[in-house]
Amino acid sequence: MKTFLERNAMRALNVALRVGEAIIHRAYRDGRRVFFEPRDFPWTAKLESGWCDIRAELDDVLEDRARIPTFQAVSREQEYITTDQGWKVFVFSIYGAPVERNCRRCPRTAALLREVPGLRNAFFSILAPGKRIPEHRGVYNGLLRYHLGLRVPADAENCVLTVKGEERRWREGSALIFDDSFPHSVRNDTPEERVVLFADFVRPLPLPVSLMNRVVLAALGTSPLFREPIARFERGEL
Repeated sequence: MKTFLERNAMRALNVALRVGEAIIHRAYRDGRRVFFEPRDFPWTAKLESGWCDIRAELDDVLEDRARIPTFQAVSREQEYITTDQGWKVFVFSIYGAPVERNCRRCPRTAALLREVPGLRNAFFSILAPGKRIPEHRGVYNGLLRYHLGLRVPADAENCVLTVKGEERRWREGSALIFDDSFPHSVRNDTPEERVVLFADFVRPLPLPVSLMNRVVLAALGTSPLFREPIARFERGEL
């Protein structure tokens, strides 16, 4: 059970997140943009050019699917999103803290991820056939989300990301970047697995909004949403 101080700290953090979001929405030209062009982020070219190496390391990881944790096992704070075995994650980084054993297992992927400025979270996101992730939203728009298609079902039309009513479909070797603070959902209505390299990175912002964002992100990094899974990886529980 959370203590009085912990509850008040979470309330203060939630206020900071909502104020920060409002500032980004109103003070930044692209503050309400949903999808972004990957070519506007120069580092994405390296990941796309190395996608075959990443895919090869993914294929090795998938040989031992049973040992890959579910999303809710890693992030207990978000169990409301999924409760079955349909969404698994092979984690490289949680809020900037690397999961060293996974990085050693996939050295090329880990090296390419180090090229991402402001990287916070990164993992292979593995959706089982028929899996749906209901509509939800990310915690804060000071981060943007990157997906690199690694395994896309042949029936790509029925494997869909929807963000604020806009649909996108993955392609192997190609990237999507979006603001996950908008309501979004995923459906894999196919008989095949869908896997992307998933990464959250600090949203590029002009001064002085970038300074505000840095402060809010530092506070977010102290929350149980990230501290608890980091501690569990360090203890070898995941």
